[in-house]
Amino acid sequence: MKLENKVTLVIGGTGSFGQKFVEIALKENNPDVIRIFSRGELLQQEMRQRFNDDERLRFFIGDVRDRERVYRAMNGVDIVVSAAALKQVPTCEYNPIEAVRTNIEGAMNVIDAAIDNNVRSLVAISSDKAVWPVNLYGATKMVMEKLFIQANVYSGYRETRFSCVRYGNVIGSRGSIIPIFLDQKKTGKLTITDERMTRFWITLEQGVRFVIDCIDKMRGGEIFIPKIPSMKLVDLADAIAPDTAREIIGIRPGEKLNEVLLTQEEARHTVEFDGYFAIEPDLSFWKKGCLGDGKPLLDGFTYTSENNESWLTKDEIRAMVGEV
Repeated sequence: MKLENKVTLVIGGTGSFGQKFVEIALKENNPDVIRIFSRGELLQQEMRQRFNDDERLRFFIGDVRDRERVYRAMNGVDIVVSAAALKQVPTCEYNPIEAVRTNIEGAMNVIDAAIDNNVRSLVAISSDKAVWPVNLYGATKMVMEKLFIQANVYSGYRETRFSCVRYGNVIGSRGSIIPIFLDQKKTGKLTITDERMTRFWITLEQGVRFVIDCIDKMRGGEIFIPKIPSMKLVDLADAIAPDTAREIIGIRPGEKLNEVLLTQEEARHTVEFDGYFAIEPDLSFWKKGCLGDGKPLLDGFTYTSENNESWLTKDEIRAMVGEV
């Protein structure tokens, strides 16, 4: 396992993803050290108490906007998982410059620090919002992907390699729809934006395990996309609060009816494996077939939440909600 006996830095490590990543890595992957980099002093203290593993956990207060602090945190690191972002769509719409500074300029700081500190592997966490973006958050994630993929050329003769993982909505993550519906259930009314809305759905544990798996697989330049099920927003409402009144409020600014994880244009240079897709980079050093025996996709293929072959039933949604 690539994390074994290595020093791993998790940027944004006190978030939902970071907490689950640390939990799984400490239990199953025998890391030498995991460094947690985040702005949250209280969250870091709570995390330190929760895991009680001062031998393997290190905590760095810092912000991806602070170039010098990012450089310091990355010194002596083998692997970086970059998960820091401003990700709430309304927040990014109302504070666009802040979103750019964190999600784009922060990514630039991470790239430079990784190259100059001779980090071996870096995986950045992206989102389906980066595909055909209609809001600022998605646009910043699209730019972030471009920066990290092109960083493989920017690193030149050095061994530092960059890849991205792109997936959909994470069940129970901060600001997700499940906590909102659970709170609204207490009031006796759920607000539904549009009854036709669909979303990709993945659990936090599935997302973390997929990222760890991709760290082992990556060669540098790929965008990995897991095959995950879709769900209907109305089915989620039925699973959480079947007898609760509903109000249709309409799609909010920056929202889509359906999400996209893989476009027709990207599919032309994508290979398919049993549990995932890998978008291969259009870079001079890339060697076709280096990921293994992937299957090329048919012309016109797209992977969207509305044309997905896999759908969650209400019972499956209800079981997932119960685990949040």
